[in-house]
Amino acid sequence: MMARPSLLLLMAAASAIAAVANAASIATGDQDGTAKTRLGNSIERDLSARDQDAAKRQRALDLREQAAKAAEQRLAASVEAQQKDAAGAPGTPGAPAAAEIQFDELARIYQAMKPAKAAAVFEQLDMEVQMKVAQRMRPASTAAILAAMSPKGAASLSMALARKSATKAVAAPVAAQAGPAVAGPAGPARKPG
Repeated sequence: MMARPSLLLLMAAASAIAAVANAASIATGDQDGTAKTRLGNSIERDLSARDQDAAKRQRALDLREQAAKAAEQRLAASVEAQQKDAAGAPGTPGAPAAAEIQFDELARIYQAMKPAKAAAVFEQLDMEVQMKVAQRMRPASTAAILAAMSPKGAASLSMALARKSATKAVAAPVAAQAGPAVAGPAGPARKPG
């Protein structure tokens, strides 16, 4: 009489065979047991191309930021040198013109940049430089950069520009009032009374 193998022995044998097959597939490196499909390869190529494009864009942005920082440093050094020259030799007519040209150049650079990228760099500038550059920019460009700035940075620059405008507006009427009084008595004739 032949003994029938038990179900438990059959399950143990199947489990042992599966363990050996898994070990063999791990050893060969084919863990999921499937080869890459054309779709998988296409997706990998597309992802790789997208990553390379993103890296190129990031490098370009880094270069622009470095150029803006270098221009800011040149401008700051020039302003400092001109201030020293102005303190040492008052009345030099050519000194302010060079600073004005540099601020104009910096304004053109920021106007050429995308507003969001320009705002990120613009907020890191000294407030005096921000004001001088913003005053030389077209109003539409200044508005676009202010819109892209953080609310705190945009408010600070707006307030600084408003103070500068208010100072000029107050100084103009005072100068106009002081002008005729200094020049001589110019006023309406009084009626004898």
